[in-house]
Amino acid sequence: MGGVLALERGRRLAYEEYGDPQGTPLFFFHGWPGSRLEGELADPAAKKLDVRVIAADRPGYGLSDFVPRRTFLDWPADVLALAAALGFERFAVAGVSGGGPYVAACALRIPERLTGAGIIAGVGPFDVPDATVGMSQGNRFLFGLARRMPWLARPPMSLMGFVARHFADRMMRTMIRSMPEPDQAALARPEMLAMFKKDSVEAFRSGSRGAAWELVMYSRSWGFRLEEITMEVHLWQGELDKNVPPSMGRYQAGAIPNCRATFYAGEGHYSLPVNHLEEILGALVGRG
Repeated sequence: MGGVLALERGRRLAYEEYGDPQGTPLFFFHGWPGSRLEGELADPAAKKLDVRVIAADRPGYGLSDFVPRRTFLDWPADVLALAAALGFERFAVAGVSGGGPYVAACALRIPERLTGAGIIAGVGPFDVPDATVGMSQGNRFLFGLARRMPWLARPPMSLMGFVARHFADRMMRTMIRSMPEPDQAALARPEMLAMFKKDSVEAFRSGSRGAAWELVMYSRSWGFRLEEITMEVHLWQGELDKNVPPSMGRYQAGAIPNCRATFYAGEGHYSLPVNHLEEILGALVGRG
């Protein structure tokens, strides 16, 4: 269940719903690159906890229209528009991986509308010391390229989209071989592998502009400081994460004034949400 919301000047914002249709509302922000289909991750836990999960494609992903030069701080307005269309006065937000900065932006801009905010293995700022310590070589290269030469962000994203559309199985097998053991185990589950394959294809449905611009966004100044956030923010981080290393989680946990951080010694980037979403959603909607 989902739809496409028409925003200003007819811009489209696509979303899917998961969990309990009558449950407590929670917006789920997908990773990078990603799509609304990642909300499927939360579906079993959301049904068990009576949570209504809304997962939207950010601009340039899936069925949502690209927005040139957008910033993280533009996202809360889109969330409010979707909340108004669905009749939500207050709601929780959670973001996995590349969705993390959008949780921070909402916590800063619209705290009065939020019942909870959670960052799950979330990307941290790159303009701080030791930001990429422990990060995989491939990610360090991509984010470093976007930071130093943003005009070159598009070609690798176009290639990634081509591979996702035409060689998804081979791409996933190659990725999994380089992952920590907990991530390999998580993606050995057929339903998880199928979901991530669908998501990787859907992310590039409209091309690579969305992923390329976000790569630049993550790599440069975010336009706000985590220290400005006043509301409580939960953070969950796997110590074996190579996509978003623990150094990023520790920095965010120290920078956000009212942060409740949980670190898992035996979890990676994918295994953390796969294995702990019931605990995470429960904390965000007061049922933990």
